[in-house]
Amino acid sequence: MPRIRVLPHASLCPKGAELEGNAGTSICDALLENHIEIEHACEKQAACTTCHVIVREGFDSLAPAAEKEEDMLDKAWGLEATSRLSCQARLAAEDLVIEIPKYTINHEREGGGNKK
Repeated sequence: MPRIRVLPHASLCPKGAELEGNAGTSICDALLENHIEIEHACEKQAACTTCHVIVREGFDSLAPAAEKEEDMLDKAWGLEATSRLSCQARLAAEDLVIEIPKYTINHEREGGGNKK
């Protein structure tokens, strides 16, 4: 069972965390199952960047990002070469170290989403 070390985040996980997840589970679901309330405004459909994480260790163990994820990542705050949408990146056998960026871009919350 792969382990995820979450680096400290001021509001979501001030002391950092160590957790386990099942291979094949998304990073987002593993975080949520362990009471780390990462945003996921699009309900995990790769249609926003609120669940953006930076994979500090273990990045190469993840399957490559699909084109839809790559397109969304271009809009993420603080994009790095090892950035992933946590709703799309699925745990493999290798342990991960992740960082949740300080900021997210949430167009709905900030008034930029489509109004119905």
